[in-house]
Amino acid sequence: MIPKAITPTVAVLTFFVARLCPAAATADEDRSLAPRFEIGGEANLEHFPLKSTDLRASIAGVVAEVTVEQTYANTGDDPIEATYVFPASTRAAVHGVEMRIGERVIAARIEEKEQAKATYEKAKSANKTASLLEQKRPNVFRMSVANILPGDEVKVTLHFSEKLGATERVYEFVYPTVVGPRYSNQGSATESWVTNPYLGEGVETPATFAAQVEVSAGMPLKSLTCASHDAAIDFAAEDRATVELPASGDAANRDFVLRYRLADRQVVSGLLLHEGEEENFFLLNVEPPQRVRPEQIPARDYLFVLDVSGSMNGFPLDTAKTLMRDLLGGLRSTDTFNVLLFAGESRMLAPRSLPATADNITRGTDLTNLANGGGGTELLPALERALAVPLDEATSRSIVVVTDGFVNIEREAFDLVRSERGRANVFAFGIGSSVNRWLIEGLARAGMGEPFFVLHPGEAAPTATRFRDYISAPVLTDIEIRYEGFGAREGQPESVPDVFADRPIELIGKWKGEPKGAIVVTGQGGGGPFEARFDVAGEAAKGTRHPALRPLWAREKVRTLADDRAVAQNRRGGGDDELQREITTLGLTYELLTEFTSFVAVDETTREIREKLRHAEQPLPLPKGVGESALGEGQVVFSGGGISAGAAPEPGAVSLFLLTAIGLLFHRHRRIADDT
Repeated sequence: MIPKAITPTVAVLTFFVARLCPAAATADEDRSLAPRFEIGGEANLEHFPLKSTDLRASIAGVVAEVTVEQTYANTGDDPIEATYVFPASTRAAVHGVEMRIGERVIAARIEEKEQAKATYEKAKSANKTASLLEQKRPNVFRMSVANILPGDEVKVTLHFSEKLGATERVYEFVYPTVVGPRYSNQGSATESWVTNPYLGEGVETPATFAAQVEVSAGMPLKSLTCASHDAAIDFAAEDRATVELPASGDAANRDFVLRYRLADRQVVSGLLLHEGEEENFFLLNVEPPQRVRPEQIPARDYLFVLDVSGSMNGFPLDTAKTLMRDLLGGLRSTDTFNVLLFAGESRMLAPRSLPATADNITRGTDLTNLANGGGGTELLPALERALAVPLDEATSRSIVVVTDGFVNIEREAFDLVRSERGRANVFAFGIGSSVNRWLIEGLARAGMGEPFFVLHPGEAAPTATRFRDYISAPVLTDIEIRYEGFGAREGQPESVPDVFADRPIELIGKWKGEPKGAIVVTGQGGGGPFEARFDVAGEAAKGTRHPALRPLWAREKVRTLADDRAVAQNRRGGGDDELQREITTLGLTYELLTEFTSFVAVDETTREIREKLRHAEQPLPLPKGVGESALGEGQVVFSGGGISAGAAPEPGAVSLFLLTAIGLLFHRHRRIADDT
């Protein structure tokens, strides 16, 4: 989209670019997948079936037990089948689903994915109300509810557990509320599940979102804030509080984010044990040593990879520019750096990294300041180009990716970064109110880095400071886990990488035999050797009833196997059948939602349906701060009273970077004129 404040000269040049390079002007290949919405009669926002989402969470220590109730109501005149795509935390272990129709409650059962789908379709054909919950990505689910009759209200309840982590000693609980549009360069035939109709910019969804979270930290709370919404917080005691967010449609267009810090900058450190009927589980949290800053920090090279695609237009890109100014401004004179902008194509500040002089930093800042969002999100070619930039072997490089993550090639990106591990650490900054956290967290994990999230412009500066502190020196290296007289097995992760952030070391696993012996963690901290010892029998005396550890272990194991399978799939052109079987077995054994297992619930009451069942896909609100430029050609958009044509095609990358170059040229001319 051409900036409104563009000068007449640039407008004329842009006209000739469009005439001479029609591909640059239309960029049909740079589009989001175009979803389709089909419903009989006139589209009416009041008749969309999802009525509300109600979040209830209880946080005890570092474990969150979460219940999400979704209410579907058919206020129209026809029987419908509703389909709703919604996000989830990347750490969520979904281990229970139930469906309520009036006074009848039907517990869903876990089945292999294809079998669950067949069970659902059979119930639908037999005029029975049924629900099907499928995982489409580790952080994206799809709920289908069949045979909702006029006047029906169907409630579907999800139960999941989640392990909360702390970075820089700040704990964070996140519940994503909306899936942002995903870019694909292969047309709408590719993975059509990601398609979904969207409400127009500024149109409030008729589906409300409400939340109630009880926090029992086990230690005094220093602070508790809701970074995303204006929620009410009530402290019942120094270590307990309740967070309330009333139901509204305006609350449903961004992630719900809670952050809390314990008094005296503590973290929850210790050992939890669970004795089950057939298996036992443990969860270990180890507080790292205090960060010790070295007097001499070695020089580093930074390659900033900035997403300037259509979905970043407006608030996300404005925030990213602020972040980039702070990141570039914090470079030391001994550092080197480069900047790569990408959309459908990419453009780099210089062929090789530049010294972090004042003039070069100004050049980098000017380049990012003049970028305007438009075009597709070709992340893979941008990463390949960044990894190929020449580097002195004696210099350590950090690649910093700044994006909203609205792509559908997460696994390919993880494999690319993992295959080049050792050439650079990869840090990922998620910009926006509803970013693709699976991509951001996965890139950082594959690149042995750390994910960062910037929800709004006010968080850009402190996040940049946190990043600089993070990379200055590791907190703990050469970490080893030793078990003395304790029958631990199948620990996740299998090896613990160096700890850079000021956060706990986490380990979850199984154990056999008696709860006795010790777990010993050793490593090298900034002040010398580090050792932490945990007495198993002493912790067992406090209690061995923590059932949430069972699904949490299974979820971590599934994530490890899924990462391995993604690598095999990417490199051999097909998935690993043995790994798929392992994931499926875990899902069935632990009643866990996975890529290959789904939850299905069927009300065996046959209902009288005289008219043909109509299909309705629940339209999503655009994430807060994301404009319709994120949507591709042919995209169905709802604008209050009905359906509008799709958003106009995004401008191609060629015109985008020509405009950037022209703006940069004019900016330099103005600087020269001012100097003279």
